Amino acid sequence: MSKPQNKEGFSSALTIFFATLGSAIGLGNIWKFPYLTGVNGGAAFIIIYLGFVLILGIPLMLAEFYIGRSTGSNPIGAFDKIKDSKWPKANKIFKVSGVFTMITSMFVMFYYSAVAGWVYSYLFKAIKGDFNVLATMNVSDAVNFTKTSFTQTVSDGKVAVFWQFVVLLIVTIVLAKGVQKGIEKVTSTLMPVLLVLIVVCDVRALMLSKAGEGISFLMKPDFSKVSTDMILTAMGLAFFKLAIAMGVLIVFSGYYKKDTNLIGISFKVAISDVVISIMAGLAIFPVVFEFGLNPSEGAGLLFQSIPLSFAKLPMGNILLIAFFLLTAIAATTAMISLSEVPVRFLSQQFNISRKLSVIISTSIMFLIGALTVHPSSIFGGVRIFNKNLFDFFDFTTSNVLIPITGLLTAIFVGYVINKKSFVNEITNEGALAKYKGFVNFVLFSLKVLCPILIILIFISSFK
Repeated sequence: MSKPQNKEGFSSALTIFFATLGSAIGLGNIWKFPYLTGVNGGAAFIIIYLGFVLILGIPLMLAEFYIGRSTGSNPIGAFDKIKDSKWPKANKIFKVSGVFTMITSMFVMFYYSAVAGWVYSYLFKAIKGDFNVLATMNVSDAVNFTKTSFTQTVSDGKVAVFWQFVVLLIVTIVLAKGVQKGIEKVTSTLMPVLLVLIVVCDVRALMLSKAGEGISFLMKPDFSKVSTDMILTAMGLAFFKLAIAMGVLIVFSGYYKKDTNLIGISFKVAISDVVISIMAGLAIFPVVFEFGLNPSEGAGLLFQSIPLSFAKLPMGNILLIAFFLLTAIAATTAMISLSEVPVRFLSQQFNISRKLSVIISTSIMFLIGALTVHPSSIFGGVRIFNKNLFDFFDFTTSNVLIPITGLLTAIFVGYVINKKSFVNEITNEGALAKYKGFVNFVLFSLKVLCPILIILIFISSFK
């Protein structure tokens, strides 16, 4: 297959790793994965999760890497450039999966940028010392304080929109600088900083008297928790946690070097993602148990339990600043990755400058997000299928678009693409021939295992 010459690209294997990891790391690593691990059997859940990463997550990552690096194009344009197809006319049919990734990346950014704005707001509050008062409150008053603080943050439309604007302004500035000077430089700086901050929080958390309870909750293997629901949860996480079916991996792999070890990158990112999630849990749950709080997930954990727990520790506000800084980093790198999808599409398909593509993309994200996802916004009261627009965007992407896109991608690469073309691309034209057996397993998974598992995920999401 002829390869287009990309003017932009990542400069080294390390920066490729950091950028791709930045696309996988997000708020879910902090407010979802650790909790689901704890309530579903700890290490038992992690083992099952890693199994699904191997048979579902990595094959789909490699399928998107194939589409992206072999064409150097955006998720929609890529299907016009793929030549090694058994049925060339099928490319146009499967092009719809590229359209879905575009819609997904935009829908996610509408509400994700709002949540990231809440994180930035809490980081600012921590820096100002707004949570210091929690140290002298009893638990009941402290709980009421954190609940009120979160309600005010979400319901105050002007403040929420301001922080959403700040978040997207940062994303705009980074993307406007390009791949190497923007995405690469920022992710290569922020990922190590995030790791250092997590280690600092871990060290302090593990010094607490109830650290053992936190570790046990997160890591103690409990195979009695293995059930159909638990397996479906692990399966779903393996599918949703690695930026699959959002267009990010297609776009980023278009910036990879031709000698990049795609299999190596997929494993490194998948394993690092799990490790960071566990480390985040070790920073959170010992502190939560220290003050007799119940472990939770989502906004309740991030914006209520965390401020309450950390503020009661010696030098707790410093730790709280560090924690919300690492959370802001995770949210920012994820948004940079997601926003690059429409930027790449606009610049290639309409032949306009990168800066103009960035401004158009982030402006749309801000305007629609600001007008729809906040309770007090103009369209905040609109409901579709009995869901407000925040929940509608979330439900549509997670339960409909991403599973369908993943299914179409698996079928396209598994059945439509010539096997030789896929094997050559993934093994770097035979330079990585030692992985040929694994590549054959990946193809089997794309043809058989992935479609079955994705259909199960799709059905279970409507239970």
